[in-house]
Amino acid sequence: MVRLWVFICLIVSRLLIVDGHAYAYRAFYAIRNMKSPDGRATNAVFGFVKMLAKMRAALKPTHLIVAWDGGLSVERMTALPGYKAQRPEMPEDLATQLDDIAEYLKAARIESFCEDGVEADDYIAFVARQSVIAGLEVVIASSDKDFMQLVSPGIGLLNPNDKTEKIWGDEQVRGKTGVSPEQVVDWLSLMGDSVDNIPGVPGVGPKTATDLVNQFGSVDGIYARLGEVKSERVRNALRDAEPDVRRNQELVRLKSELPWKFDADKLVLGQPDADVLAALFQRWGFRTMLAEIVASRQQQGELLPPG
Repeated sequence: MVRLWVFICLIVSRLLIVDGHAYAYRAFYAIRNMKSPDGRATNAVFGFVKMLAKMRAALKPTHLIVAWDGGLSVERMTALPGYKAQRPEMPEDLATQLDDIAEYLKAARIESFCEDGVEADDYIAFVARQSVIAGLEVVIASSDKDFMQLVSPGIGLLNPNDKTEKIWGDEQVRGKTGVSPEQVVDWLSLMGDSVDNIPGVPGVGPKTATDLVNQFGSVDGIYARLGEVKSERVRNALRDAEPDVRRNQELVRLKSELPWKFDADKLVLGQPDADVLAALFQRWGFRTMLAEIVASRQQQGELLPPG
């Protein structure tokens, strides 16, 4: 984790924003067949707690929030009824563990957000940009490529798929996409996003989209100078797909202007409730985590209630 310290060593206040569902899914599939003493699945809970602890140890955030999807955006569904329609239902064994993760976050004094009809991506964009205004450095923990559009001098990405464990900035976004963070929305709008069921321009993949954005600067630049596109096939495809590309820009662009008051103080990490955490770890059968709490309390000369 040495590389992370290069990013954080001079930062006084930093916010870690965790994409809740992304990490819950990641934990669920990384660990199999883990159950509590009463037979309930606990693999996602265990993995989530461990991954969060690892990120906190590396980044030393002063502020932290976990954001969860509260449903699909009505605006996006209206613009594209098939938006994210192909995604399978959440596995039942994972769904039953989300409440347990929420219990953990509450006991750990970590802020959590979920609002009906609000996609986590939009709320994360809102919190990230408001936090920069408030003077915080921001790290977004997610592998979702949509967040590359938010990268700026005050906002970085921690991509769990990147084994280098670097905080992504402009250089890493360009290395991944070939375009700047400011151009990511147009880049995605041209090639579409199969994960979100957003169709792009037929025949335009990542490389062609990169070449077009770099040549013309933006989607607006492409359509203002469409005649300069060398390939007739690509030129015709772009012309025919213009309404879809314009729609895609609105689908892909994260909505950071949300009607909420932002209060950075609510995101400050609080003192965990060790008694509640101990009870949770005992219920879930997390013996090592329980032992760590007991040892810590004993060092402080405190006793946990018998359980």
